[in-house]
Amino acid sequence: MDAAGKERLYDKYMTRVYISTTNLQESSALRLLLLNLKMEIVGESSDWFTTVVQIPHSQVELLLVDWSVLPINSPNTALSELRKACPSALVVILISHLDSQKQAALSIDADMLIRKDETPKRMAERLQAIAEGIPA
Repeated sequence: MDAAGKERLYDKYMTRVYISTTNLQESSALRLLLLNLKMEIVGESSDWFTTVVQIPHSQVELLLVDWSVLPINSPNTALSELRKACPSALVVILISHLDSQKQAALSIDADMLIRKDETPKRMAERLQAIAEGIPA
């Protein structure tokens, strides 16, 4: 079943993705992109607390986390929390074009950083590449 509780009509094995972003338009665009990549969205949230509470129960394989969702004072600690809650999940941090955020994000031990201003095609290629590393 998918996140909406409907029967899955696509591939038997799909990458299970959790989206955490504060921007509704970005979330909607990510949903479309992921569905086009035949990935299953198993949950979404717009704040840090909800993300940390929901991900252990979602059997997630790939976490897409917007930089703005991470606690500003301790992004490294936040990433450690994610890794403890979901140790086998790959973590992709979505960053804006702002230099200060990019520099801060680079200090985080994420599996991949994706700029939000990348083209949808480029973002899809990068997400597909990281998903191919998830064992079936």
